[in-house]
Amino acid sequence: MSFNLAKLLEKQKKNILELWMKNQLSDEGLREDLISNEELRSQSEELVSSIVANLGKSDVSNLDDESWSPVIEILGGIAITRARQGFSPRETGRFVFSLKEALLEVLQKEITNDPALLFQESVKINKLMDNLSIVTFETFIKGREEVILRQTDEIAEISTPVIRVWDGILALPIIGTLDSQRTQIVMENLLQEIVETGSSIAILDISGVPAVDSLVAQHLIKTVSATRLMGAECIISGIRPEIAQTVVHLGIDLSSIITKASLASALAYAFKSLKLEVRKQSLNTNHRQHG
Repeated sequence: MSFNLAKLLEKQKKNILELWMKNQLSDEGLREDLISNEELRSQSEELVSSIVANLGKSDVSNLDDESWSPVIEILGGIAITRARQGFSPRETGRFVFSLKEALLEVLQKEITNDPALLFQESVKINKLMDNLSIVTFETFIKGREEVILRQTDEIAEISTPVIRVWDGILALPIIGTLDSQRTQIVMENLLQEIVETGSSIAILDISGVPAVDSLVAQHLIKTVSATRLMGAECIISGIRPEIAQTVVHLGIDLSSIITKASLASALAYAFKSLKLEVRKQSLNTNHRQHG
């Protein structure tokens, strides 16, 4: 009588699940702060059922076979969810490896008198679970990349706020390195705000930019040009002495751009350009004399 791995595991499905849950719950690294025991059991049960159901009709060494799609879909969904929830690659990997341990333990208990058969079927389980581990890690990495890209976009949005400092005057403080992608966000945010507010002066403050090289200077010039096309004048403030020296040393021509040492100087220039005057109100020290 030939041995049928699929039938054995189908018969032992409940036992496999309990062993796997025991392995997971006894793990010191279990992240109960990120996933509840109920959710963990639900994910585990769904995956075990799908793997066991496919064993009888699929080649364990070929996960490209369409019949494995339901298993890969379930596992991929779990891996992406865990990436978004904040699990580490090691924690996600242990989820799959602990299932392999449970499967091999069941095999050892069921095949007790035929070492050659035990070895043969264990190789099948190892091959299957190793391939599923690769799928898990690939999907997990994809999920983490999505999270990182989203966070990068959010940080870029937060770190390039356009501030309306006065009627007709906008300021955009830039903090950190100014690369091509960030320049695009800076330009889009600034031009959009110019359109919405009808402002005629925009101040780009680069006090928080650690260094200005020829590439950063080109990005700044591009932003100034785009601002001018929208009918607004652009002032660059925060030109520190070391940045001024670098600009001169690199031979970068910023002569066509209004530059100021500080945001306050730029603001004073903007007020003058718009014929605005800010004066300190003097306190009336004259007191009425009572007879």
